[in-house]
Amino acid sequence: MPNFNIVKESKYKKTFRNESIKGQFDLDIESIKEEFNGNIDIENKEWNIGLIVGSSGSGKSTIAKQVFGENYINELKYGVESIIDEMPKNKSTQEITKTFNSVGFATVWSWLKPYHVLSNGEKMRVDLAKAMLSEKELIVFDEFTSVVDRTIAKTSSSAIQKAIRKTNKKFVAVACHYDIIDWLEPDWIYDTDKQEFFFAQKNIKDQKLKLKLDNVKQKIGEYFKSIII
Repeated sequence: MPNFNIVKESKYKKTFRNESIKGQFDLDIESIKEEFNGNIDIENKEWNIGLIVGSSGSGKSTIAKQVFGENYINELKYGVESIIDEMPKNKSTQEITKTFNSVGFATVWSWLKPYHVLSNGEKMRVDLAKAMLSEKELIVFDEFTSVVDRTIAKTSSSAIQKAIRKTNKKFVAVACHYDIIDWLEPDWIYDTDKQEFFFAQKNIKDQKLKLKLDNVKQKIGEYFKSIII
């Protein structure tokens, strides 16, 4: 993939509250600008699973949309039919149920429920299954495990990485949690907090550990800073 240089700019509007904050923190602004620069170097390389990870507001979704375009998935549409009837019409019942099981959505009676009554964990698994059953060879899934507890995040990450590696598809998770690195076992990682990319190498375990330790240190620093303040 090529280098990306993304600039997001919004005009500053003078309102009582905005001016109050501006004065309180002595800000000199006419517009609010964010810049995201980097390179996700995966062209002509073999891989199945990638991970774009970083804290909220660090540009994960913006970068994913820019780099992967139409393959980016943020929200899938569902009606009021049962989950199994909401799946692509060109897929057999056997293909659908096999995919359900492969992503950890294995509770049979839940297959007969409409999407809106499912738990957050079930909804995430259904979204993953529907994406895998699509004709897309590349799936870019935003907010991966963001709304589920970490036990479900672990089982879902392990299930999806095993399922993807059995197909010819590629999967990119966009997430704010560094703990999924061990469970998802990505072939490459782009850390938006540090704007660093690395591909799977002999020392990938050391690189993954460094990312997690840096993230822990950052959180500890923020905690002590909040106490001091």
